[in-house]
Amino acid sequence: MVVARVENSPPLHAEISDDELTEIGTILSMWRPINMSVYKDKCMKRRVAIRMRSTRCSDAGEYCNLLRQSPQELDLLQKTLTIHVSQFFRNPSMFEKLRSDVLPGLFGSCKNSGNNRLRIWCLGCAGGEEPFSLAILLREHFSKELRTVQTIIHGTDIDAETITAARRAEYGEERLKDVSAPLMASYFRQNGSRFRLVSEIRDMVTFLQGDITKTSAFEPSNLVVCRNTLIYFTRTDQEKILHGVADILPIGGILVLGKSETLVGDVRRRFESVCPVERIYRKL
Repeated sequence: MVVARVENSPPLHAEISDDELTEIGTILSMWRPINMSVYKDKCMKRRVAIRMRSTRCSDAGEYCNLLRQSPQELDLLQKTLTIHVSQFFRNPSMFEKLRSDVLPGLFGSCKNSGNNRLRIWCLGCAGGEEPFSLAILLREHFSKELRTVQTIIHGTDIDAETITAARRAEYGEERLKDVSAPLMASYFRQNGSRFRLVSEIRDMVTFLQGDITKTSAFEPSNLVVCRNTLIYFTRTDQEKILHGVADILPIGGILVLGKSETLVGDVRRRFESVCPVERIYRKL
């Protein structure tokens, strides 16, 4: 049941306290697969405040009552807390580094070891722009390798609706500003004001709903891309996530972080830097 809001309810003024944030997180975790305690409090308070203003709740207590009565608001809060905005080929220099150095090395390792499978995992994949960018990159520059090495790309996000949207593979122009005209012509088909990826690329990526803090549930991968996601987590949970990523990477496997992220704590001893500018690391 959705509770109607009174239109003249006063806007939110008071800041959300730590105790109020904990209560909101407890209510949410009872009904939805998300643990707010692993995220940075400042970020969570800001995003909860967005929902409180949208519902015109005057304080956290009123908002907690709304959450207890409204499955719709639980869904909207989860989406607000986990939203990630992305675009195709975000930070083009990173994709160029993968093309010129990283992927040739990974395919070479597969050939030398007799392993005919290469697995790529994108954590916090949002609407699928990143794994699909990798698929296009592979199709454009590694078509020969794709014929001999089974290449599997997975995209994982915690939000089920986001995963559903990623599987549709349909995007507005704002997500495609770094896609060249030749790539647009080859891999996208216009559908009204939006553009849909061709099936050749869609079929290269498998999307799964999953929690980044529980990487033990993920399959071993040769390349893990986790960009602009760790910044939302506490330092303790960043280290936990990175140790989990290290566990699913083989020796020589590659981790890519976002430009504003880096290895933290004891996990640094498990990697060596490949390209500090692009935040690319190799598992030791």
